[in-house]
Amino acid sequence: MIRKIAFVPNEWYHCYNRGVDKKIIFKNTADYRRFIMLLYACNSTKRLILSNFGKNYVGPSLDLIVKAERGEQLVDIGAYALMPNHYHLLLRECTPGGITSFMRKIGTGYAMSFNIKYKRTGTLFSSRFQARHVLDDRYMRRLVHYIHANPVELFEPEFKKGVIKNRTILQQKLLSYQYSSFPDYQKKVNRLEKILLNQESLFDAIDFDFSFSSMIRDALDFSRTSDTETMQDGPT
Repeated sequence: MIRKIAFVPNEWYHCYNRGVDKKIIFKNTADYRRFIMLLYACNSTKRLILSNFGKNYVGPSLDLIVKAERGEQLVDIGAYALMPNHYHLLLRECTPGGITSFMRKIGTGYAMSFNIKYKRTGTLFSSRFQARHVLDDRYMRRLVHYIHANPVELFEPEFKKGVIKNRTILQQKLLSYQYSSFPDYQKKVNRLEKILLNQESLFDAIDFDFSFSSMIRDALDFSRTSDTETMQDGPT
């Protein structure tokens, strides 16, 4: 199958995938952490094998992985969010073929470790990853907020209907959600995971307001007005 979209260096793309039949792909904290480590290890022209750094399926901690020399980066990561049965990545291709290579390494590496860990066989993801070209500033702004707001439905199930029962608690939960880049764009948060991101390249593309209120507003607007059918997998 030939991919309909052609990746162009220095352009941004929304890349995403979900579990086959919408099944869970992250069962626990260790699964999320392994995928996050792969976001670093696979973003390289040099092959980094997590098993070389640890003796179990969880692998080493991220602080050990980032000490390894990984060579030239394949992509810039602008934002990400991992959900129980799907994930979203905002990527910019650094080198020709970078996004395809990065996504292939991520998908293969994670699926292999997941199948070994849970003693299963077969396909983990529903298909090859999906991608959409970010064509303009308005779409970029709403998309980043849509990605960061993905976990909202875990805490506020009627969010897409515009219903938020407690905005203060929701904001606290999103700031403490460890599997999204949203906390890394908050001034008072300093996590090691920030090393995964090229924030400068995102700010070069457009001026962003990373406030909670802007995220909620733009995420709702994006989900209501954009063709998001293939990326709306729900929180389960």
